[in-house]
Amino acid sequence: MALERGKLSNVVTVGGGSTVAIVTVASSKKVYVKSVMVHNTGGASGLTSATGQVYFVPNGVSAGTTATRLFDVDVNPGETVLIEPSYPLVLDTTGDALYVGNSLSTNGALNFIVTGDKES
Repeated sequence: MALERGKLSNVVTVGGGSTVAIVTVASSKKVYVKSVMVHNTGGASGLTSATGQVYFVPNGVSAGTTATRLFDVDVNPGETVLIEPSYPLVLDTTGDALYVGNSLSTNGALNFIVTGDKES
C-alpha cells in the first residue's frame, strides 16, 4: 500500500454558521487524518471567539449533527489552534468524509487545513 503524504486539503474558509466537507474518500482509498489546523481570521478588535467543529461523517449520514461531531474548539480572533489526535482518524469507505464547521453567526471566518496521508 503506497501512501501520498502531506496535506489533504487546501485552506478552506468557512463562514459563520456553515459546515462544509473538507476531505472525502474516493474509490475506497483510505484516508488517514493526522491533524486539523484552525485559524480565526478576525484580527480586529471587537470580534469574538468562534467555535470550530470537526465532524467524522460516514457515507450516507448527515453532517453537522452532534452524533458525528468529534471536536469543538474555541478560537480567539487572530489565533490558530492545532487539533492533533493521538492516533490518526481513518476514513475507509467511499463517501466517508471529514466536515468542518464554524459556529460564529456574524463577523468572521475560520480557515481550516487538514494534513495526513491517503492511499495512492
